[in-house]
Amino acid sequence: MIIGVPKEIKNNENRVGLTPGGVFELTKRGHTVYVQKTAGEHSGFTDAIYEDAGAAILDTIEEVYAIAEMIVKVKEPIEPEYDLVKENQIVFTYFHFASSEALTQAMLKSKSVCIAYETVEESDRSLPLLTPMSEVAGRMAIQQGARYLEKPVKGRGVLLGGVPGVTPGKVLVLGAGVVGIQAAKMAAGLGAHVTILDISMKRLRYVNDIMPPHVVTEFSNEFNIRRHIKTHDLIIGGVLIPGAKAPKLITRDMLKDMRPGTVIVDVAVDQGGCVETSRPTTHEDPVFIIDDVVHYCVANMPGAVPYTSTVALTNVTLPYVLKLAEKGWTRACKDHLDLQKGLSIIKGEVVYEEISEAFDLPFKPVAEFL
Repeated sequence: MIIGVPKEIKNNENRVGLTPGGVFELTKRGHTVYVQKTAGEHSGFTDAIYEDAGAAILDTIEEVYAIAEMIVKVKEPIEPEYDLVKENQIVFTYFHFASSEALTQAMLKSKSVCIAYETVEESDRSLPLLTPMSEVAGRMAIQQGARYLEKPVKGRGVLLGGVPGVTPGKVLVLGAGVVGIQAAKMAAGLGAHVTILDISMKRLRYVNDIMPPHVVTEFSNEFNIRRHIKTHDLIIGGVLIPGAKAPKLITRDMLKDMRPGTVIVDVAVDQGGCVETSRPTTHEDPVFIIDDVVHYCVANMPGAVPYTSTVALTNVTLPYVLKLAEKGWTRACKDHLDLQKGLSIIKGEVVYEEISEAFDLPFKPVAEFL
């Protein structure tokens, strides 16, 4: 199969779809890999390293899309890429369709085969291709939150860990999934007091077992959320409904109950956000303030640490890329139910129910294509 790795063009997206190691594994099996010029340089991988691994380098993104049977990238295609996606072309990436009707319509129009990293799901309901980026984002959420709590950037002026004689900062984590647990771990390591909320008692029991005593758990409901936002300095939104829009756990009217300089980091923003006032921001312009509450809503947080993120991502995506390259998408998805669950749009038809529901679009079962 011919695989194309374009350079990411989303604002400050520094990751790349495959490491040179991933390219080597594909080319040694007889597949052809084209990498766009300088696609990996921000992740620390030069064109020469890709060539040594067996890739051919192409100058432009147009050339990569034109020649590839399968595109492997990191973030969803953005508007300049919409018309480059070809009919029957496999596009394997993070899509987060439910947060963008424009992207959904563009991919329907392209009649391509869209397989979303974030909905590939194993039998235990874990999301293997989302997990490493959620781990990165959860840990970064505390780094960024701690930074924006500083007074020069309009935060409350609180040091999360405190110092002797001064109470540590308080962190509220919404969701005890991968993002939430990694955020809680980082915040606890700094010495902050952490409260983590979830609707799953199984997850809360797990958190209670693995975290130190200054991480406390509570059942998530509106009453508890409204109570805690009044006293916590940093709020992390880490909820996820696979393939669907995130629920709005913090509404516009709740901001007035927060203290000036409170910081919200909405990690769920790439799925629409779990805070009603959230809107996607970029690493270039990461925050905005509403009612004296600082909102950090960067939709590609792991792009700020591209070496770590690219290696972590290729570690988990490569086995699936190999299956698609060696079997083709129909056989690979028929043989591997986890990969089949990543199918979102096939040749102009929505095959993932949550996308259909998000935009009131016709739905066709995957089985009709396999």
